[in-house]
Amino acid sequence: MHTTVSKAHTFLGHKDCVYVLEKSGEDHLFFSGSGDGMVVSWNLKEPDKGRLLAKVSASVYALCYDAASNYLIVGQNFDGIHVIDIENRKEVKSVKMTSAAIFDIQVWENKILVGAGDGVITILDKESLSVIKHIKASDEKVRAFAIYPAHAEMAVGYSDNTIKIISLTDYKVKKTINAHQNSVFTVAYSPDYQFLLSGSRDAHLKIWETENYKLKESIVAHMYTINHIAYSPDGKYFVTCGMDKSIKIWDAARFKLLKVIDKARHAGHGTSVNKLLWLNYQGIDISNPVVSASDDRSINVWNVQFAY
Repeated sequence: MHTTVSKAHTFLGHKDCVYVLEKSGEDHLFFSGSGDGMVVSWNLKEPDKGRLLAKVSASVYALCYDAASNYLIVGQNFDGIHVIDIENRKEVKSVKMTSAAIFDIQVWENKILVGAGDGVITILDKESLSVIKHIKASDEKVRAFAIYPAHAEMAVGYSDNTIKIISLTDYKVKKTINAHQNSVFTVAYSPDYQFLLSGSRDAHLKIWETENYKLKESIVAHMYTINHIAYSPDGKYFVTCGMDKSIKIWDAARFKLLKVIDKARHAGHGTSVNKLLWLNYQGIDISNPVVSASDDRSINVWNVQFAY
């Protein structure tokens, strides 16, 4: 199989590191959050015409799109969450809830899950934003989590090097995996939920079988920290990115590396790549786009093609 990559667009406008990307309800639109506190909507059909949705007073590491309401949930570090009406670009509600950094936000049924740097996961009612539960399974940072809906559980990556499998019914820890040699920065279930993938500051990509969370494979995937993992819409591929400034494309069935996107070969990012998004978009000049966000303040859109 032959994999080709070309840079389709570069979106500029953020004044600080871009830490997070998030999908929307439409294939051509996505959101970004940055150290400058700006939350921006981007349109693949109108490159580099960013639309400011919100401006908060601290860095934004976490965004979550809620399809049911068409709202965007924004995590403001050292403060709390803001719920933004995307259509009207207005805040509809907010709650001050933590003095720690907010690293991940997910929606599960009628609840919002917020993971923070003090080791606490806060479960909120989606409508009222009232606190249902605090889960403190570690004194170290909650870096990322992924939800397994059929099992009503989530895999949580912590800075104590573990992944904890936590029930979303009674909020108890079902299993602790001594997963990595350093902080776990990212976790992602495969679309068929056969595997859980994890990436760490130890530069290893690990593949866990979800039946029993036994280790299937461990790969030294990057030179430094792996910041994020994202699957393609069809589940056949996934991408990883890291502090080594590179993006890597993998075959999801064989866990084999297909392509490296970097500065030397593709005019890639000049500093750490923090977040990835693989969109289900087919346009005139771009299809199968991978979006990447970096400490260099830019967002790149990559056209990825596979030929057999």
